[in-house]
Amino acid sequence: MFSYVWPIALVVLSNVIYQVCAKSVPSGLNPFAALTVTYLVGAAASLILFFILGKQSNPFKELTNLNWAPFVLGLVIVGLEVGFIYAYKAGWTVSTASLVQGSALAIILIFVGYLFFKEAITWNKLVGVGICLVGLFFINYKF
Repeated sequence: MFSYVWPIALVVLSNVIYQVCAKSVPSGLNPFAALTVTYLVGAAASLILFFILGKQSNPFKELTNLNWAPFVLGLVIVGLEVGFIYAYKAGWTVSTASLVQGSALAIILIFVGYLFFKEAITWNKLVGVGICLVGLFFINYKF
């Protein structure tokens, strides 16, 4: 059970800290300068963790296992990061921005999962989409 729960708990904790950090980037700072520091720190942390948690493998040998995904992931992560920074600079609140993108993402990924990974679209998922859409309405509608 722990091996199933801890990765999601790490994602949630990291995402909370991530949102606080993205919202706290100084308004006068160029977001790409902030991201340059962010990725230098992330690269250093990844390299250190590779050696600490790796299975004594050679980092250069590991590079032979690469495919397209890590390269595209690097580009997409920049879009995610800078998108949130600009959203917060535009006035989105921490609670709303993350919730709106998360709900929209969940809806889109149901169909991505079906189209690319042969995941089933069930009635439960479709009802969940409806609930997400209703939730998005209430979050964004000013009564």
